[in-house]
Amino acid sequence: MSSTPPTAPLPSPPSPWGGPLQARLLDGRLHLQHGPIDLVIAADASDATEIDAACQQATARFQDVLAVLVTELRLLRQPLTDCPPDVQGPVALRMLAACWPHRAVYITPMAAVAGAVADEILGAMVAGRALCRASVNNGGDIAIYLEEGETYRLGIAGIEDAALHGHALLRADQPWRGIATSGWRGRSQSLGIADAVTVVARDAAAADAAATLVANAVNVEHEAIERRPARELRDDSDLGDLPVTVNVGLLPPTFVDTALASGLRAAEQMVAAGLIGAAVLRLQGRVVATA
Repeated sequence: MSSTPPTAPLPSPPSPWGGPLQARLLDGRLHLQHGPIDLVIAADASDATEIDAACQQATARFQDVLAVLVTELRLLRQPLTDCPPDVQGPVALRMLAACWPHRAVYITPMAAVAGAVADEILGAMVAGRALCRASVNNGGDIAIYLEEGETYRLGIAGIEDAALHGHALLRADQPWRGIATSGWRGRSQSLGIADAVTVVARDAAAADAAATLVANAVNVEHEAIERRPARELRDDSDLGDLPVTVNVGLLPPTFVDTALASGLRAAEQMVAAGLIGAAVLRLQGRVVATA
């Protein structure tokens, strides 16, 4: 997504995770961080006290998000079957709801964790507040609130570089309130070879899950592609022994087209099912998108 401007320094936690940290960025946005969760929060309102109150609500809700998630990780890392896992936490339930429509393929609720956290914090910060717009950006997976008549313009950047590859404009009269990007170069493991797949959906969790699966579907077999069992790279990976992509060399154009066509079919099926609004897929300089 669009790059973050320089920030005020955050204190280093005394342990690998420590407790939740908070700081105001130089441009006034709120930065919340705890372990792997890293949120940049923004809000617009005609009354500045509403923004302050919204940020306080977001900070208060953030305090136990990671601690509660950790208690259910064993269930959240299991692939979904027709019998849903007995998760109880609010973020875990968001993750399950986002991934449940995709259970016919290999997916665990962890595919929606970043988006679900963003949705949860957004819900807390807008409750009872008079905001025009608000956003919670969790490493590029963004939950968005829009009052009637408002719009939200986002820059779409590649995972492989900081350059902008386009923009997305969300309007309040549309149902889409989440955007997410996935690919083999990102912070999560991928079964596919997409440089980046950006998806717009009803919320950030749904976009997160869909982007993961569309990125997985951008795939082809070629000797220039290097894969390794997920567990060899990360012993707690929810992908187990499935081969994840660790490097993609230069591919012949026909292989690039084949891989993108495979991903585009998956994205178009999700659009037809009403699971996403649109998707943009990128691989080695080629870009395709749903109609």
